[in-house]
Amino acid sequence: MSQLRKILGVIWMLLGPATIYFLVSQASHKISQPTSTTNDLLQWGIIITIFVPIAIGLMIFGYYAVKGEYAEIEE
Repeated sequence: MSQLRKILGVIWMLLGPATIYFLVSQASHKISQPTSTTNDLLQWGIIITIFVPIAIGLMIFGYYAVKGEYAEIEE
């Protein structure tokens, strides 16, 4: 079970930056279109503002999983 936590921790640490990259690339693609409006810029700004801290938290969670902080405490 500990090995599974570490594998998932690595996956979570890789998923955080991938999510940020995907969001920023999609936002830049949508905003750069000639048919985009101010609402598009506002919507993507809100989406990125909300999801970047979530992705950072996912990376931190993965780091602690790899480090072994979530291992069962033996008494």
